[in-house]
Amino acid sequence: QVQLVESGGGLVQPGESLRVSCAASGFSLRYYAIGWFRQAPGKEREGVSCISSGDGSTVYADSVKGRFTISRDNVKNTVYLQMNSLKSEDTAVYSCARLSLNKCFEVPRAAMTTLWGRGTQVTVSS
Repeated sequence: QVQLVESGGGLVQPGESLRVSCAASGFSLRYYAIGWFRQAPGKEREGVSCISSGDGSTVYADSVKGRFTISRDNVKNTVYLQMNSLKSEDTAVYSCARLSLNKCFEVPRAAMTTLWGRGTQVTVSS
């Protein structure tokens, strides 16, 4: 079955770190660019980061640049989003998506996606 499954979400305090994972099955992640998105309550979904196939080049939204790091492990067929110095405004459901392109040139948009995971909740609160 072709699917993406996110994991690793949870409740953390401001300033702490968390790593969320996006595991693929039924296809190989190495041939696709993969994006992370998030949606906070009452807000529109926004693109957070993208990692290209091949050279693994990355793009980040300004709101997370310098704090979040996207990476991929082609052996484990998994993409990760390491989130450091978390803020309350990072609270959202985080979802990964397979993109229709191989190379990331901009922050991912929903129109670029061909497959979504169900998401994992990240809550940053004291």
